[in-house]
Amino acid sequence: MTKKQALWALRALALGLAVASWVFVTSKRADQTATAGTTIEPSVQYNTPGSSDLIVLKPVLRVRVRLRGPTNLISALNPAEVSVVVDLRDAVQGPIEVPLAPRNVVRPQGLEVLSIEPNLLSLVMDRVVSEFRPVTVRLAGEPAAGAIAGTPNAVPPRVLVRGPESILSSIDSLETRPVLLDGHAFDFEEQALVVSPSPLVHVLEPTVVTVKVPLTIPDAG
Repeated sequence: MTKKQALWALRALALGLAVASWVFVTSKRADQTATAGTTIEPSVQYNTPGSSDLIVLKPVLRVRVRLRGPTNLISALNPAEVSVVVDLRDAVQGPIEVPLAPRNVVRPQGLEVLSIEPNLLSLVMDRVVSEFRPVTVRLAGEPAAGAIAGTPNAVPPRVLVRGPESILSSIDSLETRPVLLDGHAFDFEEQALVVSPSPLVHVLEPTVVTVKVPLTIPDAG
């Protein structure tokens, strides 16, 4: 290759690089000016004071949010970056309605909220209380040697539970996990876990009780 040819080759390379750079910058600017939309289903977070004795019954966990923004932001959007925050610090016990607006949507800067579905949440706030409830022993299986099970006792007979007032009012007692009679012919006792009847009700103490089961063997005569 002659010196003149090498010079033209360098000029062609420089021109090619300049064109590629122009195309890159132009496409980037186009991404920043063009807009696009997307719909996601972010989680709903409820903001209540730490000392609040109120709880949301059957909360709405997700809503549909329509977003619009620059193409590059929409294409790079991670759904985990978006959430809906509901302020319940001034809520009172009973049914409430909470409107949702763009200010409730936490999102990356530069994205616009077009719509929220539903845009009105119908919620029920309930007071959280702690109360004692009796424990009922649940038996399962068959005793050995024809023995007959009497009425079992739980020690202690009551446990402290905590949950929404409306749910606790419908709970008369809590059951233990099944206590198996299989293989037993005489009185016995064992530890059994107390089971909560609702995910919103928590057994505080004790969580385990001692179960005493009386067994009698019928007189063969």
